[in-house]
Amino acid sequence: MLRYVVQRLLQGIVVIFLVSIATFFMLQLAPGSPVDVMVGEARVSEEQIQQIEKKWGLDKPVYVQYVTWLGNVFTGDFGSSIIQSGTPVREMVFDAAPATLRLNALAFLVSTLVAIPIGVLAAVKRHSAFDYTSMVGATLGIALPNYWIGLMLIVLFSLRLDWLPPYGSSSWQAYVLPVAVLSFQEMAILARLSRGATIEILTQDYVNTARSKGLRESVVIVRHVVRNALLPIVTILGFRVAFLLSGTIVVETVFAWPGIGRLFFTSIDRLDYQVVQAIVLLLSTLVVVTNLLTDITYAFIDPRIRLK
Repeated sequence: MLRYVVQRLLQGIVVIFLVSIATFFMLQLAPGSPVDVMVGEARVSEEQIQQIEKKWGLDKPVYVQYVTWLGNVFTGDFGSSIIQSGTPVREMVFDAAPATLRLNALAFLVSTLVAIPIGVLAAVKRHSAFDYTSMVGATLGIALPNYWIGLMLIVLFSLRLDWLPPYGSSSWQAYVLPVAVLSFQEMAILARLSRGATIEILTQDYVNTARSKGLRESVVIVRHVVRNALLPIVTILGFRVAFLLSGTIVVETVFAWPGIGRLFFTSIDRLDYQVVQAIVLLLSTLVVVTNLLTDITYAFIDPRIRLK
């Protein structure tokens, strides 16, 4: 088991390293320059521009900038924001992180508690009205983009009905719409997965054996079907964290949510390289760690994974 964990950990470190390289060099290919954003429409001489580039290390070759940045990261220094001059990137990210974590935690909790029972019930009542209705809803949840759903919810519940605030995070009502948007697509995917896994388990011989022993159907479903159907769902839950975080960037922008997603979007728009690199590194590390914990959990559940 220890060998398996070490192997997965080394793979995760390589992934994070490759992501950091790709992000750094792709930002260098972006049109424009942070210096142009800082200067704006002010008239500055070429000498002043060179001084600004020297101050931020932008006058050095790209690979030197990357090595310098990576070395600072190992010491916990993510640099300072180019646009918000003097503000540490770490401080900006830590200030925005709690809002994003609360939003994602609520969306993950809601989608899990709602979607899995729906999927199981749809499988048990296969070909019923509930099954067809829930799967149509799941299909719509997968097909519709979350930014469009967010805008439609704002129009309906904020502009038309005036029930919920369209932006911000000042009250519990402000959580309703962004959590609903993030949860909708996740519920659709988890419900379909739960239904498929449950249907497969229902055809197994040990389920028929349990029924032949005279056990109540509810006991058969809970003890023998649901517990085994949860195995593939546990794996997918870890991998869905990555998609949940990527959806947060769009949702936070639509609802003006003061989190990491909005900070990421604003930093890209203003070419604030230091902030973008820090957020990408943070999110990729979080995804790798989550997937590692998921793999370890699954390896405990199914020892065949460790043998492979």
